[in-house]
Amino acid sequence: MDRQTVRAWVMYDWANSAFATTMMAAVLPIFYSSVAASTLQNEQLATSYWGLTQSIAMLFVAVLTPILGAVADYSGYKIRFLRMFSYLGIVASLCFVFVGNGDYVLASFLFILGTIGFTGGNSFYDALLNDLVVPEKRDYISSKGYAFGYIGGGILLVINLLLIEKYQWFGLPDKTTGTYISFASVALWWYLFSLPLFRKVKDKKTGGSHTIGQYTAIGFTRIRDTFKRIRRYPELLKYLIAYWFFNDGISTIITMATIYGTEIGLGTGHLIGALVITQFVGIPFTLLFGKIAERLGSKRSLYISLSVYVLIVLFGYFMSETWHFYALAFIVGMVQGGSQSIARSIYSRLVPQDRPAEFFGFLTVSSKFSAIVGPFVFSVVGLMTGSSRLGILALAVFFIVGIAMLMKVNLQKGAAEAATAEV
Repeated sequence: MDRQTVRAWVMYDWANSAFATTMMAAVLPIFYSSVAASTLQNEQLATSYWGLTQSIAMLFVAVLTPILGAVADYSGYKIRFLRMFSYLGIVASLCFVFVGNGDYVLASFLFILGTIGFTGGNSFYDALLNDLVVPEKRDYISSKGYAFGYIGGGILLVINLLLIEKYQWFGLPDKTTGTYISFASVALWWYLFSLPLFRKVKDKKTGGSHTIGQYTAIGFTRIRDTFKRIRRYPELLKYLIAYWFFNDGISTIITMATIYGTEIGLGTGHLIGALVITQFVGIPFTLLFGKIAERLGSKRSLYISLSVYVLIVLFGYFMSETWHFYALAFIVGMVQGGSQSIARSIYSRLVPQDRPAEFFGFLTVSSKFSAIVGPFVFSVVGLMTGSSRLGILALAVFFIVGIAMLMKVNLQKGAAEAATAEV
């Protein structure tokens, strides 16, 4: 295990977390509601449109990623595809400087492109974990990646918060100008800190030379085989079902929290400030969960974090004061990175070790199809009731079902199934 290569892998989380914090969680949802969707009838409608945008983005990712994941395994071009998706997200982030009042359709379109770049690239980034890190170190290195993501995304979010709330310090005319600069900063940050991984890690070509059409045919064939092959690994299949539910709940909270706070009347500074707290609280707690997983086991540590999410959802339903949002932000920071990093590490041990990108691509497509449901349920409940509070409450079901399915998974048996498949 080469330390410099692993460090470069970790730094990519630092790089692309700028999109997760500024675009997905903090600045863009507020901008979408107050500027891009300012011509809509009310803020609740903007919240629902934002949720539907999330669902459409996940649908595109779900359709595209497994094809490229299968091709990456066959050709060995993980870094090439990671770079391609990263550049798509970088360009989309930069183009938000052209979105003005009432341009919610353009904003939704650019966010869909950016999400395709961010989440599509992550399927190849995650698959590199198997190539670069020995099994006994994956829990900790996976957690370290998330922790560095919190640091990188958090630092840029603080800078962007100052650009928006203290725009006079930088000689800017208003908050909107600071917001536009924030969008451009995401593109620059993502690009610069991705370079170590792109330069340090080289693709190892495993297949012959083919045209794009031939690679596409290969990709479709392997996807079909993956759907057939997944039934050979019952523990992996049970874990996938659990993952679909709890990951949908987590991703919906991440993407809808800020615009939900806007709807119930919380100020921009408080919303972004609370999310900054989430980022920096997440740094030590993500590393702590990596150690907890080594001490208590991955499955038990995941139980802990998901149980806390159930409490978060219940608290979110009753949230009405600014300090409530700050308290929730702190608690989310305690469990968000830990739950995601441990979930990724568990999956890496259950997949056939000779096809990691293919199965991580399958995880991406299946989880993105399932991730359509959370924002969709949130949006539909909001449209039907005129309030998003019941939509928040509905997310508890995703965590409860996920925990129930996780209880049925035998990790030792699943790892043995994956090792046998490798032979």
